[in-house]
Amino acid sequence: MEKECLYYQKREDGKIKCLLCPVGCVIGEGKIGVCMGKENKDGVLYAINYGNVVSIAIDPIEKKPLYHFYPGTQILSTGPNGCNLKCDHCQNWSISQEKSHTEYVSPEKLVELAEKYNSVGIAYTYTEPLIWYEYIMDTAKIARKKNLKNVLVTNGYINEGPLAELLPLIDAMNVDVKSMEDDFYRKVCKGKVEPVLKTVELSVKNDVWVEITNLIIPTLNDKDEKIKKFVDWVAGLNDLIPVHFSRYFPYYKSNLPPTPISTLKRAFDIAKEKLKYVYVGNAYIEGTSDTFCPECSNILVERSGYFTKVLGVKEGKCSSCGRKVDFITDL
Repeated sequence: MEKECLYYQKREDGKIKCLLCPVGCVIGEGKIGVCMGKENKDGVLYAINYGNVVSIAIDPIEKKPLYHFYPGTQILSTGPNGCNLKCDHCQNWSISQEKSHTEYVSPEKLVELAEKYNSVGIAYTYTEPLIWYEYIMDTAKIARKKNLKNVLVTNGYINEGPLAELLPLIDAMNVDVKSMEDDFYRKVCKGKVEPVLKTVELSVKNDVWVEITNLIIPTLNDKDEKIKKFVDWVAGLNDLIPVHFSRYFPYYKSNLPPTPISTLKRAFDIAKEKLKYVYVGNAYIEGTSDTFCPECSNILVERSGYFTKVLGVKEGKCSSCGRKVDFITDL
């Protein structure tokens, strides 16, 4: 199935300019955009990826990663084929950078599956969900009526207009902020940093629950001053925003060595000076996966891999000191 795109502009030469994301593809007749999901057919831009999924699974919400949004629950997760960035180190390159097998699942069917498996909601993830804009808009509206949560796991690369229209339907997101440097985005991801930062800022402003992932790559974004710049920016938005530092491994076009554990520990220590909730992923460092009360250090949530145990939360408060916990949850 396909559907006319919501954000595009026709040109006099018969080409179409896509207005969904900062790439701004200018697409000729019969051609597709960078994300592989938009095609110019007879002067109309169509979402040819509408409802075409590369995978569907029930995942722990912590896998997104979201540590403060309904901890310990399961969420139906799915995604499209393609991406609007071209990261050299992409961990999912076989489904984000190349044409992959997909199957059509209607918005109604996806919501039905979420209900069938008692999911807390739907996570649009795996590749880049924002290139699935029309499908998410339609699905999220149905999910919201069924009291299901809508979650984005995204690179944040979208224009402000489409984002503003989508945000009222989104409950939570994890945004991959790869670096604070435009040079990094241009060289490594073939993009720009400013739209990503703006996505986070607007989402926080519009009361969407936001967590941020920062993949630390040796020699590219692992220096103390770069980590501090990132932490200062997050703290300036809200020091309660959970940050997940993730360990890099060589993949796709990148052959840099894996991130040293010592680098991750240093990033964790730097961030803890200004942020209440900091975690480390893709590596085990004691004390960097659990959630502690910022007031009394009581353990609130214990995590081992994707096994999660809520220990110190009672009626939305720390069971030790009574401080209101910083979770979106029914606990």
